[in-house]
Amino acid sequence: MAEQDRKQHWERVYEEKAPDEVSWFQSVPEVSLDLIERHLPDREAPLIDVGAGASTLVDHLLARGYRNLTVLDIAARALAEARTRLGERADAVDWVEGDITCCELPGRYALWHDRAVFHFLTEPADRAAYVERLRRHLRPGGVVVIAAFSPEGPTMCSGLPIVQYDAERLAGELGEGFRHLESRQEAHRTPAGKIQQFGYHAFRRES
Repeated sequence: MAEQDRKQHWERVYEEKAPDEVSWFQSVPEVSLDLIERHLPDREAPLIDVGAGASTLVDHLLARGYRNLTVLDIAARALAEARTRLGERADAVDWVEGDITCCELPGRYALWHDRAVFHFLTEPADRAAYVERLRRHLRPGGVVVIAAFSPEGPTMCSGLPIVQYDAERLAGELGEGFRHLESRQEAHRTPAGKIQQFGYHAFRRES
C-alpha cells in the first residue's frame, strides 16, 4: 500500500470510530508498560512510540515519570485525539505526524516501541524501509519492542492484511545486530469482545 493510501485509510478509521472503539484499544497497556519499565528504567532516556495512534500508553508513561517521549503516527486525527486528552501535559511530548517507512525522525532513541505497526507492512520494501529507520534511530545498546499478531492470531485487522510473527520470524526481518531478549504473549480482548493473540518481542541492538 502506498504512503498516501495508508494515510487515507487510518485517517478514515479515526474519523469513523472513537479512540476507545478501535479494536486495539487498551485502557491500560500493561504488557507494553511492563516491558518498557523492565528494559528502560531511566526515566530521562529518549523513547519513541511508533504508530501510537490515540493510545493511552503516553499517558501512563508520563504518569510513571518518563520525560523524553516521542509519539509518532500517520494519522493527524489520532494524534489530535491524544493531545486533546492529555491537555497541558501534551506539551511535554514530541509529536510527529508521518509514515514510519519514509518520514524523518527528530532524534535517536534508547527504546523503540511499536504495538501493531510492523505487522501491517506486507511488502518487503516497506519492511526494509522500516528496519533502515530503526537502525538509524535506535542507539547501539538500545531496545526495540515490537508487538504483532502471533501465528495463532488474526490474518486481517481494520480491513487490511497483516503478517503474523513469532520471535524467530521477526528476528529474520530485523537482521544481524539484534539480540532477542524476551517474548510475551497476550490474549487481547477488543472492545467488541473478540480475543486477538499478540506476541511482544524485545530485542537489544548490539553495540
